[in-house]
Amino acid sequence: MSKVPTENRHRFGPNDETTPLLPNVETGPILESEEREITKPVLEDSRIEDDTPLPRRQIFLLCYARLVEPVAFFVVFPYINRMIENVGGIKPEDVGFYSGLIESLFSATEMCVMIFWGKASDKWGRKPVLVTSLLGITVSTALFGLSKSIWHMILARCLAGVFAGTIVTIRSMLSENSTKSTQAVAFSYFAFAGNLGIFIATFLGGALERPAEKFPSTFGKIRFFHDYPYALPSIITSLFALSTAVTTILFVKETLPARKDDDEPDTPPMTAWEMLKHPGVTQVIVIYNYVMLLGIIMTTILPVYLYTPIRLGGIGFQPALIAVTMCLVGIFQAVWMLVGYPILHKRVGTGSILRITAWIWPLFFAIYPCFNILLRNHLNVLFWVLGGPVTFLGCGVGMIFTAVQIAINDISPSPETFGTLNAIVLAITSGLRAFMPAVTTSVYAAGVKYHILGGHLFWLLVAVLSLGLVALVRILPEKAEGRPERDGERRRTGDAQEI
Repeated sequence: MSKVPTENRHRFGPNDETTPLLPNVETGPILESEEREITKPVLEDSRIEDDTPLPRRQIFLLCYARLVEPVAFFVVFPYINRMIENVGGIKPEDVGFYSGLIESLFSATEMCVMIFWGKASDKWGRKPVLVTSLLGITVSTALFGLSKSIWHMILARCLAGVFAGTIVTIRSMLSENSTKSTQAVAFSYFAFAGNLGIFIATFLGGALERPAEKFPSTFGKIRFFHDYPYALPSIITSLFALSTAVTTILFVKETLPARKDDDEPDTPPMTAWEMLKHPGVTQVIVIYNYVMLLGIIMTTILPVYLYTPIRLGGIGFQPALIAVTMCLVGIFQAVWMLVGYPILHKRVGTGSILRITAWIWPLFFAIYPCFNILLRNHLNVLFWVLGGPVTFLGCGVGMIFTAVQIAINDISPSPETFGTLNAIVLAITSGLRAFMPAVTTSVYAAGVKYHILGGHLFWLLVAVLSLGLVALVRILPEKAEGRPERDGERRRTGDAQEI
């Protein structure tokens, strides 16, 4: 092989086979265009700046699969209490306990298996784990609808929690299908799909439970729906999950690069403990789950607050108006996610969005007691005039959920650790979701029952808690700042990568 003079080596592109710096083209860095064609993950240094368009077909398919997790989780919410009482044979005064137990065990099961799924996707590939999880949800969701006892319901729900690999795998695949310049859009679609899934689940659960009673001329003629009055929402959800499994098998591309036997790395994959000790990882994980903590608190308490009578510190809405309000909140958040976030991220970056929204959280929580004060003082017109615009602006805080996910992507030690890192993060979140709803409603109920601060004790405590996020975002590592690059910096980065 002819040698290349040292002074001329940097003139050659990375595909020049005579370049001694690249003795093995298969295991060395490859061009970004080639990498996209074989759907390998974007290397950490190539994610600095890449103008490769977002593969929208793949993103759409992954967001379609993303719908499964919220639909499967929330579809039971409209009828779970009635099902526990009628099917499970539980006394009305004990329904609340078993309802909380079922959902807490679901999240606790997720927490136990999340890291396993993350490591499995890093080792065996994203697509096999995603398909397996979708098929598992297909079976477990159908079994829940066919339950004839409380323990059958609990086991079916725990089985659904076991197949929690969808969410962690889809996050990794979105990261690997996007670049620094396109990940904001990709994860905006991801967040929108999550909100859409909750909306679909609520509609399915509320409209299709007990179909034999609601639609006697059609479903009432089928004996099966008399024997299993809560089966139809589960069957529809199960078929939906099956459809996503089929589309994933047929059309979704693997994003984890395959290794040959002689391509095995000299060092073993990073353990979870090693990953936590990697610079910046622990800080971002703490920030992420603090944000999730605030989100869980808000999601849990909002319908309770809307239902609570005005004299006790709430708004006093009827169920239909609560449903409309929750729907509007979802729409407002979707607008911020799809339109506001990509524009803002391109201008100011991840870190600035985190800091801005961290300051908005305390104000967001302070809005709700103010609404109650307006109604208590019979300022109903002012309440309705301000309610819509203020709620729309407050929903902008939801951009923080996409921002922290992008921070997780950026702080990952390597693309090959996306699955494990996301699994660690989501395992902690599942743990929070297992017990925080009970803590949240208990604190709120105590403030309302004893009329502490006019029933507004909860909002004071949670506003103070949200100030902790303002302090936490100050420790965000530079690597996770996601600062926008100017045109001059972009050209210099491109020149450096060519060299």
